[in-house]
Amino acid sequence: MGAAYRILVVDDDAEILALLEGVLGRNGMSARAARNAEEADRVLESFPADLIVLDLMMEGEDGLSFCRRLRMRSNVPIIMLTALAEDVDRIIGLEIGADDYLPKPFNPRELVARIKSVLRRTRDTKPGEDTGDDAVFAFGPFRLSQAHMLLVRENGDPVHLTSGEFALLLALVERAPRVLSRDQLLDLSRGAVANPFDRSIDSQISRLRNKIEADPRRPDYIKTVRNLGYAFAAKVSRVPA
Repeated sequence: MGAAYRILVVDDDAEILALLEGVLGRNGMSARAARNAEEADRVLESFPADLIVLDLMMEGEDGLSFCRRLRMRSNVPIIMLTALAEDVDRIIGLEIGADDYLPKPFNPRELVARIKSVLRRTRDTKPGEDTGDDAVFAFGPFRLSQAHMLLVRENGDPVHLTSGEFALLLALVERAPRVLSRDQLLDLSRGAVANPFDRSIDSQISRLRNKIEADPRRPDYIKTVRNLGYAFAAKVSRVPA
């Protein structure tokens, strides 16, 4: 049996921590809990999490600040828990690198589904197993490796992407130059757990443009097709891994 995924839950609600530790354990995951960002930092020193479930509103350092700090040193997937009225903060969270979000109150089974979906995007297999897919796509000065979840420039410099950004870019690149609607991109990058009313795709497109376009305001790669969606306009070719 492969190693269990390691999930860190950061929330200042003791009941939620106890609930999620039990639910995740029953779903074959190794869960650890932290009541605040300071405690989470300590846990991460000895518990290399495969994914972090992070509450947006916590005493002390809040979830947005902690997410921003994490993204400066790690691409570990992050699912944010947000209150229903925190739409603006939710969007900010996605913009600074969260991979998904779930509003409170939530169904634990839905959170488990979201976790599995994000882990599939980032790993596609259990830890230590080979993905078996070595597709590498070339466009402009970039190489996109599906097996290694990696985008690099010709000089070898990596472009740091969250799992959500990678899944979105891969969906566009694989289907270039087709125009894909926001709903199609949500389905392709998030699968069955996609929310049809979610418009975070626009935020992720903006972040991708900032990372790969010479001028994000006049993109060469990811084009907006008015009233239809987005298309990847550059020539794409498959190259040896």
